[in-house]
Amino acid sequence: MRIITLNLNGVRSAAGKGFFRWLPTQRADIVCVQELKAQAIDITGEMASPGGYHGSFHCAEKKGYSGVGVYSRRKPDNIIEGLGIPEIDAEGRFLRADFGPLSVVSIYFPSGSSGEHRQAAKFLFLERFLPMLKKLADCGREIILCGDWNIAHKEIDLKNWRSNQKNSGFLPEERTWLTGVFDELRFVDVFRRINPEPEQYTWWSNRGQAWAKNVGWRIDYQIATPEIAGKATEVSIYKAERFSDHSPLTIDYDYRL
Repeated sequence: MRIITLNLNGVRSAAGKGFFRWLPTQRADIVCVQELKAQAIDITGEMASPGGYHGSFHCAEKKGYSGVGVYSRRKPDNIIEGLGIPEIDAEGRFLRADFGPLSVVSIYFPSGSSGEHRQAAKFLFLERFLPMLKKLADCGREIILCGDWNIAHKEIDLKNWRSNQKNSGFLPEERTWLTGVFDELRFVDVFRRINPEPEQYTWWSNRGQAWAKNVGWRIDYQIATPEIAGKATEVSIYKAERFSDHSPLTIDYDYRL
């Protein structure tokens, strides 16, 4: 089973950069996307079911903002949109697709980089999402949460960690929260289980020469329950083409969907 996750930074923008031409060549079973920046009416046929994929989407109420989706070769048995928390669900941040005993989630955490009010909203999201994560950890299903978590966990996960310790995405409180997801809830950072190397980034600022100099952050994850995480065999970050300011994260699992 191959799963890809990518923050598109706009589904229409990514389409124009060749994302939907590239996608069918990857032989992925499931593709999770975030930051659609589109309403349901904006999603064309190519975007809705590219190359025979079944597309499911949870769009934000605000135009040109947020939104998540799941593409799958096999039609999901069940789809759950949102967390049941109105102010979070209005931003289109959570979409769960069930396939037998496996649930794959496309998730997009808030960014706090635009100001204190958004950082406060991010902290509130973390507080309210944690009990949901605990329920997922305890529900008896295999869970893979794919997406842009907007947190670099450790110093190895961003280039300039020293200068970013007071910036959103690498704040001590955010990192401690994510450590709790791994240590207390027993979720696994699947990429890091296989690849412990430095300079493995999935997002680069558009400022300066961040992409050219590989001054990046690893903020896109596949975070899974222990059993399915243990079935991961290969991980990769695709950088040969650019569809977004993020790169696709691909993980193969020894698991038949």
